[in-house]
Amino acid sequence: MCGRYTLLADEVEILKEYGIDHKLEEFAPRYNIAPGQNVLTVISDGENNRAGYLKWGLVPFWAKDPSIGYKMINARSETAHEKPSFKRLLQRKRCLILADSFYEWKKEESGKQPMRIKKDDRSFFAFAGLWDRWKQDDKELVTCTILTKEANDFMEPIHKRMPVILPKEDEAWWMQQGDRDPNELHDYLRSLSIDGLKAYPVSTHVNNARNEDEACIEPITR
Repeated sequence: MCGRYTLLADEVEILKEYGIDHKLEEFAPRYNIAPGQNVLTVISDGENNRAGYLKWGLVPFWAKDPSIGYKMINARSETAHEKPSFKRLLQRKRCLILADSFYEWKKEESGKQPMRIKKDDRSFFAFAGLWDRWKQDDKELVTCTILTKEANDFMEPIHKRMPVILPKEDEAWWMQQGDRDPNELHDYLRSLSIDGLKAYPVSTHVNNARNEDEACIEPITR
């Protein structure tokens, strides 16, 4: 599961990293990104990378009710190649969802303790994402979901699931335009090792999605 995350990285650094030649109109430091909000993504058109904002919470093109997006913020990588909601997107609509940490809530005797999890070797990284475009009458939504997988040894004491964080060297391959074999992608996601994580406890200030400030990421002493 991945239900909250951050993106505090420098805009210029992000644009340079992905070879993007336009500024981002909505860019600002984000301390508590939540489902239903616009999130920064990178998609390849086959020749160039494009960065922009998609709504977090997948609304498949065939959905009758767009509120389904609040139930589809994540897609299980173990079964995405089989599920009608995700198989077609895994084949041809893959994206990067940019972040520099994510939050998870660890069950303890005193309650659920929010933890911030970071990569210790990268200032920002990309979740493996899927996206789709939904239209109905004069309404249009372009939305996305974050792929997750079973927790590794580091994450297991915190939560049983974790987001798929792509290695830097695989990001362009993941975005590659054109139809891909969903079984091949399933095998890749299954074998992917996500290492180099570190975590620390933060206050319950982050529990409220309306809180969007530095207090969300400040370490606490227990």
